Amino acid sequence: MAENRGVPQPSLDAADLGILQYLSRHPRASFAEVGARVGLHERTVARRLGRLLESGGVRFIADLPNEYLGEGLVVELAVRCAPGFLEEVAKALATRSNVRSVEVATGDLVVLAEVTVADETELVEMVDRTVGRMPGVLDIHSAVVLRLLLTAADWAPYEAEPSPLRRLAIEGGRPPPPIAVDPSDRELVRLLGEDARMPMSALATRLRLSESSVRRRLNRLMASHVFHLRLFAEPAVLGYPVETRFQLEVRHAHLDAALRRLSREPSIRHLVVTTGRSNVLGYASHASTAGMHDFHARAFAELDGLREVRTALLMRTYRRAGRSVGVPGGPAADRSPRRPIPPA
Repeated sequence: MAENRGVPQPSLDAADLGILQYLSRHPRASFAEVGARVGLHERTVARRLGRLLESGGVRFIADLPNEYLGEGLVVELAVRCAPGFLEEVAKALATRSNVRSVEVATGDLVVLAEVTVADETELVEMVDRTVGRMPGVLDIHSAVVLRLLLTAADWAPYEAEPSPLRRLAIEGGRPPPPIAVDPSDRELVRLLGEDARMPMSALATRLRLSESSVRRRLNRLMASHVFHLRLFAEPAVLGYPVETRFQLEVRHAHLDAALRRLSREPSIRHLVVTTGRSNVLGYASHASTAGMHDFHARAFAELDGLREVRTALLMRTYRRAGRSVGVPGGPAADRSPRRPIPPA
């Protein structure tokens, strides 16, 4: 069970879950629109959302995944530590802006991290001069992500239909070519990272563009797979506290079929193809350890060409989706500025 120290998990009822579900797909919907969907007054929706955001287990995220844009390298690191240094190394990595996620899992004394770098030169610099020189680091293994199939944006255990990208992965298709993203688009994404629900007028003022131009840019980004704007909830908040990481070695002749089969598993929230002996890496979330066991027995038993399976239970998460979580003495979650919630 992944522990996020410092992030209290809110107690949710059906209305809270309805708000989370709708805003995960429509993050800029008005409180009135959300209220009409869940049967609450708009002020009640605003108050409930404010409570969820303040808990730290729920936050808005705006992101341009490098893998879909074809920019730089995304690298999975496994940093082996000396006894007594595991948390120190994890916390140090979690403070770095180019690190997307940091966690520790059962098994060896290893810190797991996903990082983004511009090129191979920057990767060598980070592995050798940055991570390699941290006290307590004994060894580093790196694997470059070659293909991204599923992200947390495609994980929606409360929805009957898969996301468009999950459906594409199930069918063996590839995402369409990425749209062009210019500096104004990137600044728009940055501003939405500060406040995903920033009014169009404020966005236009900050960008020095007309509201109609900003609206066109945002609609274009929202219609593309290269931009993720969503309300993110920690798996434990949604009732899936047991998180696992798996690495598979699959024969290349069977790789595409294995990826299609794995993409059908709704519990998988992240799935990539990487370099190295273990060429498939994924994360899954479960309601219980029994559910985890059933998933492992079912999903992996049905894969042809599977040569090796390595699974681990996440024990603690320090950074997720580019934000530090559960780090004692550090920010518990995204505390980006928000407009006042109107009183009930």
